[in-house]
Amino acid sequence: MLACQQWFGLPIATSQNASGRWMRVYQWETGAFPSPRIWTLAIPCYHCLDPVCVDRANGSMYKEPKYGAVLIDPAKATDPELRDANDACPYSAIVFESDAIGAKASKCTMCIDRLEQGLAPICVLACDTKAFDFGPLEVLQQKYGTLKQLPEMPDPATTQPAVVLKPQLPRKQIVSYDASRALDLWQQRGPNAMTGTYPNPFTVVQPSAPQVFQDKNDVTDPQTALLQKNKLVLKHKNNDELDFRTRVDE
Repeated sequence: MLACQQWFGLPIATSQNASGRWMRVYQWETGAFPSPRIWTLAIPCYHCLDPVCVDRANGSMYKEPKYGAVLIDPAKATDPELRDANDACPYSAIVFESDAIGAKASKCTMCIDRLEQGLAPICVLACDTKAFDFGPLEVLQQKYGTLKQLPEMPDPATTQPAVVLKPQLPRKQIVSYDASRALDLWQQRGPNAMTGTYPNPFTVVQPSAPQVFQDKNDVTDPQTALLQKNKLVLKHKNNDELDFRTRVDE
């Protein structure tokens, strides 16, 4: 995401200005201890084979023929119809400078400027985990399969996104352990947690720390309200919600 911002000179994304979020990285949590699951999904524009956004943009967008990139006409980037186009997009790929009507819209361009130079998209090169690949769709499908939808993602039949996705590997316990005992130790801050007082100015003993949590059920069976990001949400009411959903808080 940062490499994309830097390459295109986009502003740092904030809750007021989403222009820097051409690449959006979502993270959410499902399950609970001892079997929680953290999901991470990067979503730029999938440059769909049948982009419904273009139909709704009333001439403000087009699909260019050489690479299949779905683009906004720069001269029409403030057209109100682009709000309708984003509402139609299952992945909400268009971002706006503000929530105001007529705010300038922008989106992932497939790094078409780099493609014209024979270079790969900047996100592909910048990802240190090598999570991305790029090339003709049929070549990617031969290498990775034809999966276009992961859990909680929209039905790909609507727009036929030009993407291949790889699911997370199944969970596998590497080291066996006593989950109940681990929960006790976690709550009490470990087996060697120091307790005590300050007996005199010359001998300092670590004061006892409060428990990490009071109710174990909050960990093993948390209420929905305790998990702020417990599902994938791609349709955002405003830039503030987009910022919240794509901000890594750790």
